[in-house]
Amino acid sequence: MNDKPRVIKDYEKLPLEIQEQIKISNPHGYHKKLITFTDARGAKVSALPFETDEKYYLVRMTVAEARQIVAEDEDFDDEGSLKEERQDVYEERYEDLDYLELESETDEDEDDDDE
Repeated sequence: MNDKPRVIKDYEKLPLEIQEQIKISNPHGYHKKLITFTDARGAKVSALPFETDEKYYLVRMTVAEARQIVAEDEDFDDEGSLKEERQDVYEERYEDLDYLELESETDEDEDDDDE
């Protein structure tokens, strides 16, 4: 079992640094990466998982909210992909973080097949 603390938060309440790291880990949006779980009150919740060296985040959002977050974020283009110049800035900013798993070109190709 993972000994890291689990943090369940809404996206807008996350520190900016974590939001940026989530963007570069998911440059093609969040809606396809959501998982569902049952919270402590027995309610079914959907969330985007994101893990750092210190914490395991479950970022609460529905598919509609995930799409809206990306649509309203100026770092993403009209197709819902992280703009290349923003991705470059964030990757350089966080290049020393070993826990960041960046999507590969293969992941991008797989995402295109689903739509």
